Amino acid sequence: MCLAVPLKLIEINGVDAVGEAMGMQRKLRLDFIPEPKLGDYVIVHAGFAIERLPEEQALEDLETWEELDHALR
Repeated sequence: MCLAVPLKLIEINGVDAVGEAMGMQRKLRLDFIPEPKLGDYVIVHAGFAIERLPEEQALEDLETWEELDHALR
């Protein structure tokens, strides 16, 4: 099973990008995302964005991750 945190695209340079969530930033590739735009939310597996998420779903997912993070502290 794979669990993924949605990342918001904050930098795009061709198929290379940087995504941000919960204070962390990760480099990723956009080969599988047609017409990516800054501010899009994506799910990343093995360094590749594999799916674009609607903002509402991404924000709900991030809220759940933050609740889990606080519960484990």
